[in-house]
Amino acid sequence: MARNDPPSEPASATHRQRRRFGRVPVRFLVPNVVTLLALGAGMSAIRMAFEGRFEIAVALILLAGILDGLDGRIARALKGSSRFGAQLDSFADFISFGVAPAVVLFTWSLHVYKGLGWIIVLSLAICTALRLARFNVALDDPDKPAWKSGYFTGVPAPAGAFVALLPMYLAFLFEFDGPRTAIVLLAYVPFVGFLMVSQIPTFSGKMLGQRIRREFVLPILLLIVVYTALLASYPWLMLSAQTALYFASIPWSMRRYREQAAAHGGDPGDDQEDTLIDSDEIA
Repeated sequence: MARNDPPSEPASATHRQRRRFGRVPVRFLVPNVVTLLALGAGMSAIRMAFEGRFEIAVALILLAGILDGLDGRIARALKGSSRFGAQLDSFADFISFGVAPAVVLFTWSLHVYKGLGWIIVLSLAICTALRLARFNVALDDPDKPAWKSGYFTGVPAPAGAFVALLPMYLAFLFEFDGPRTAIVLLAYVPFVGFLMVSQIPTFSGKMLGQRIRREFVLPILLLIVVYTALLASYPWLMLSAQTALYFASIPWSMRRYREQAAAHGGDPGDDQEDTLIDSDEIA
């Protein structure tokens, strides 16, 4: 007598179903939790801006930047990188380093120009989105020379947000209000957006801290402690100085890029490519 057993599922479908309902290792969750915390910090910065608590808003964007720098390193340390994490990180970066700084700058200063001020901060958010999209596309290039891993193409999104907030650091430092800086921001904010989408090579921090010579460990730890103490005591002065140093590093990075391109037989005029995943991977 013939058996009327139901047809069995294809092996591939069964495998997909098991993967769908299987357990996810914790090492994949931890970096994504850090990314979500960064997203929460960026969204909270927007709320603080609406409430007029601008110093806290800036601090929350800086916190988002710190968390954004940690999630990729945690993912690599735990071997928990994933495509989901990379996409989540890009969305979080757009909110924390594109939308949040734009809203903070508008509510703090550029609202005095109404529609024009909104267009100015909108340009910053758009440039951030373009920068992140270009970065994600460049990750798929298998022919990227190894030496380019030390450079970004243009200013990365987190650094762009920190640089865009420079007028606020100075205003908090010298105690003047936001509307007095509005005319400067009309030119400064689009300039920062241009740096983000430009082809200017800027130093990447990906290679920092992977290997440290033994004799440098204690001096570096001491410098970190001193820097943290100075940042806690004089936050706006330190952030202003850091931004000035970052601007000063751009000509140096361009020179070093040209030298390395010539040494490796490349054309310094060629388009550079983004080289750092700092999300689970990703500024």
